[in-house]
Amino acid sequence: MPAPATLTVDLNALAANFRTLEAIGGVPVHPVVKADSYGLGAEACSRRLMAEGARTFFVARTGEGERLRTALGPEPAIYVLDGCLPGRAPRLRAAGLRPVLNADAQLAEWRAAGGGGCGIQIDTGMNRLGFRIEAAPESFEGLELVLSHLACADDPHEAMNGRQRDAFAAAAARYPGALRSFANSGGVFLGPDYAFDATRPGICLYGGGPEGRPDDRIRTVATLTAEVLQLHEVPAGETVGYSRGFTATRPTRIATCAAGYADGVLRSYSPRGQVFAAGEMRPIVGRVSMDACAVDVTGLDLAVGDRVELFGANRMLDDAGAAAGTIGYELLSAITARVPRIYIG
Repeated sequence: MPAPATLTVDLNALAANFRTLEAIGGVPVHPVVKADSYGLGAEACSRRLMAEGARTFFVARTGEGERLRTALGPEPAIYVLDGCLPGRAPRLRAAGLRPVLNADAQLAEWRAAGGGGCGIQIDTGMNRLGFRIEAAPESFEGLELVLSHLACADDPHEAMNGRQRDAFAAAAARYPGALRSFANSGGVFLGPDYAFDATRPGICLYGGGPEGRPDDRIRTVATLTAEVLQLHEVPAGETVGYSRGFTATRPTRIATCAAGYADGVLRSYSPRGQVFAAGEMRPIVGRVSMDACAVDVTGLDLAVGDRVELFGANRMLDDAGAAAGTIGYELLSAITARVPRIYIG
């Protein structure tokens, strides 16, 4: 029997998105699989992406890279975006991981441990990680990758995109022979002059649109559903949930569904969240609680044991994120470990 809340991951759709992003960008896709493939399961997703031809992956943390190396074996290149933090060089080297160096201290740490294959990140304006352009090191032995990160790629009209692209092109020219990687998911869609040698998409692999809204070119990968635990006939004037978060203005049928913030269903879904139930979009009412949420299913043919869709093919990930006042990235990465991942395809 399925668990009360389940996350179904369509690996065929993941593969299709990978091929779409390669076709649009015109260069190899190096998938970003940090944060457990945005909550979908890095081992399963990365194995399928390898089967589609991916041979370079990006994670954020050293521990993520170690687990991925164990899952994938010695073949793929695995880059760690945190870089070489103090004391981490032995672990990176033991697992065959390649740090993306972000500062002089990291470069010194990596060299002191014996060096080897690595990348560097150039900060072209995001001011998050990376060498400032004027302080970037000269090319050195073992440097295989130079990258930067777009700050506003989800807005194709933002002038900063072009400024960052031009700055990256000039900085990357100082490292002949190093692979150049610049475009994230949104950057893939900005045009061929953003692609350079390889792209690093994340959210678009997993079903989110490049501009924070659904895009017909990107297939749905993740579907979060919850079982109906109980149905209530609530008279007009009575309330639902903590702090009387919803007051029925008419006789209302309420479905208590088995997904709450301990499953990753954000409390901010109240009061604008919706689910797909029995063929219709219906509102989440009252406050999302730890293990459950309440849905107005008045007039629907719905029974205990039926399932509602919090996001998926009928309730698009980006739309669900907007209703919760956030983005699809957070919805996916918030799904907790108690929600089983079911892989199809």
